[in-house]
Amino acid sequence: MKLILIGFGAVGQGFAEILLEKCADLSARHQFSADIVGVVTASKGNLYHPDGLDIAHLLRTAATGSFMDYPESEPLRRDWDASDMIRRGSAHVLLEASPTNLQTGQPALATCHLALDQGLHIVLANKGPVALDYASLREKAAAAGLHMRYEATVMAGTPTMHLAEDALAGCEIRSARGILNGTTNYILTQMESGMTYAEALAQAQALGYAETDPAGDVEGWDAAGKGLILANALFGSSLTMHDLDVTGITDISSRDVDQARQSGQRYKLIAEARPDGGAVSPQRLPLSDPLTSVGGSTNAITLDTDLLGRVTLIGAGAGKLETGYALLADLMAIQRAT
Repeated sequence: MKLILIGFGAVGQGFAEILLEKCADLSARHQFSADIVGVVTASKGNLYHPDGLDIAHLLRTAATGSFMDYPESEPLRRDWDASDMIRRGSAHVLLEASPTNLQTGQPALATCHLALDQGLHIVLANKGPVALDYASLREKAAAAGLHMRYEATVMAGTPTMHLAEDALAGCEIRSARGILNGTTNYILTQMESGMTYAEALAQAQALGYAETDPAGDVEGWDAAGKGLILANALFGSSLTMHDLDVTGITDISSRDVDQARQSGQRYKLIAEARPDGGAVSPQRLPLSDPLTSVGGSTNAITLDTDLLGRVTLIGAGAGKLETGYALLADLMAIQRAT
């Protein structure tokens, strides 16, 4: 497979590291091999080589903050943007791993449409296009006989979409509810151990779980984007962010957490997706609920099915290698299906 990678931050570099480390094993055990022929970034520069970029050099120069020192080799191009690579290059798959925009989905959304128009499969870690334009992208991919995969958009490499769409094929999924944001789960876990909200948030920021501006996490919008993906993908909905009732954890106090504990309950920020809609809100769950055992930055989801009852999946919801792995898993799924 020849790949164009949009974005080379933590996720893109994690994916590249996996390819570099596991290339021999992937080839021997799964007959899978891939070359990154193009990389497009907002700050480091762009690179395209039809025979594949040297991943070790790519990672080494990215660590300096610029691709300027990536070695010259004909016919390397540094002046092509994403459109040039898609239209004029020789790639099979576009990997979208640039920062998420949950307001418009752009510029990633336009890039994904262009890739499908030009006959490329698309694999996304960027939530924006899938959350905001799922139906259109899915319809266009299907009409062209192409694949759109997006495992990384919900729980990083923990195989949420594979479980729901493949492993549970034949079941009717009646609802999905889960802990889909690790930052807020970490904060609530620390508050239960005695920290105030402000102290727990500061610690989450110090550990890199929360951004300097944590609003997207603590106000529930990151979880809402993932819930929207689940609602539209699992139930064929056409919901938008305006259709979701979203409440974050900013008003949860230490007293609230203590009262829940005294009642045999635990606060969790829960994203819910149902055929008739969805919501995000902090909820007091009984300790018998499997979601209450999920602490720290870990994510979890419970799928309510007609044949198996409730099936709960627990795993990492973020991380460099974890999310990079989701891209690899989607590429291997495309290989198996083509």
